[in-house]
Amino acid sequence: MAEIPADLVAECVHCGFCLPTCPTYLLWGEEMDSPRGRIHLMRQVLDGAAINESMAVHFDRCLGCMACVTACPSGVKYDELIEATRAAVEPRVARPARDRAMRTAVFGLFTDPRRLRWMRGPLRGYQRAGLDRLVRRSPVLGRLPTVEAMAGLLPPLGPVEPIPAHTPAEGRRRARVGLLLGCVQREFFPAVNAATVRVLAAEGCEVIAPPSQGCCGALSLHAGRETEALNRAKRLIASFESQAVDAIVVNVAGCGSAMKDYGRLLADDPRWSERAVAFSAKCLDVSELLVELGPVAPRHPVPVVAAYHDACHLGHAQGVRRQPRELLAGVPGFELREIAESDICCGSAGVYNLFEPAAARELGDRKAARVAATEAEVLVTGNPGCLMQIDAALRRAGRSIRLAHTVEVLDASIRGSSLAASTPR
Repeated sequence: MAEIPADLVAECVHCGFCLPTCPTYLLWGEEMDSPRGRIHLMRQVLDGAAINESMAVHFDRCLGCMACVTACPSGVKYDELIEATRAAVEPRVARPARDRAMRTAVFGLFTDPRRLRWMRGPLRGYQRAGLDRLVRRSPVLGRLPTVEAMAGLLPPLGPVEPIPAHTPAEGRRRARVGLLLGCVQREFFPAVNAATVRVLAAEGCEVIAPPSQGCCGALSLHAGRETEALNRAKRLIASFESQAVDAIVVNVAGCGSAMKDYGRLLADDPRWSERAVAFSAKCLDVSELLVELGPVAPRHPVPVVAAYHDACHLGHAQGVRRQPRELLAGVPGFELREIAESDICCGSAGVYNLFEPAAARELGDRKAARVAATEAEVLVTGNPGCLMQIDAALRRAGRSIRLAHTVEVLDASIRGSSLAASTPR
């Protein structure tokens, strides 16, 4: 059974620099809903206090956005702390039956691309018949907050463009790369994967997308389902090991954050530790790889005004902020505007917006207001969860704005097509 690491808890000096960066502290002003307060609770557990339901609530309310990690002058590894604490909490706290059933359903669905694929047909029919609008107005949803959140977040589902297992480089081959297809990305945002393959190929990359790959385990890891997460990590490592790739490219912030951490997560497993380190060393966000390679494909103008949103697990967890902006700055006619409070989470946070919908909604509305203030025509980010969360909040505010992944902008520029035609939503 997982334990809270005492050495990491001891690193916190309770200075309070984390407070203004923590979304839940900003919402409620409660000490126990700040990183400092949660570390105080962890210390109580280490001193012998029992983990109970009221304590677990404060750990559940944490988004795991890692803004506090960026802000902390002492270098406290809060990301590792909250993961270990949640892994310790899960087997010790008896959740209500309805909560357990909902968690089982969510983690059984959103971590399995095959199940998501089976649902696509019925969900497309549901949307095309206009039933989604009826369901969202139904008073029944108010009694099922997780289902209500799912209904509000579901993006328009278009046809899936299958990703080939092998895509040759255009022109001289500069790299051979693997591509993580993801779960939600693969089935709900397939155009992002298609754009990623086209951009990589245009920039001289041979792209390998092993059909055997499954979930990376990020959602499970961030929710304290440690064994489940590590098993998925091992399967993903195995699916890429024989491919002889120079890098493993990821276009989902949360997935990339977890995959880069496999070396630490599997350090105590003698069969997997070295393999995990080797795998993690190859993992790069797509923006990192493209900046590292440098552009060779010509760019055509994309004359739009856009705002860029830093996904937390890209900016805070991976420290990848410069590269997406650098890529977008290289697109002729593309004007990029910054969003106020860019370091504050939008409320998506994996499946946080499903299990803590009230807090997520408030954070989403706050982010939507900051996006709207830029008067941008397009919102660009590097994570599908953020796209769904901010889109839902903007719709609630009666705003219409185009949303795009960073690679969709590059794809439109390289192909000389309009961004509006790149991925209809």
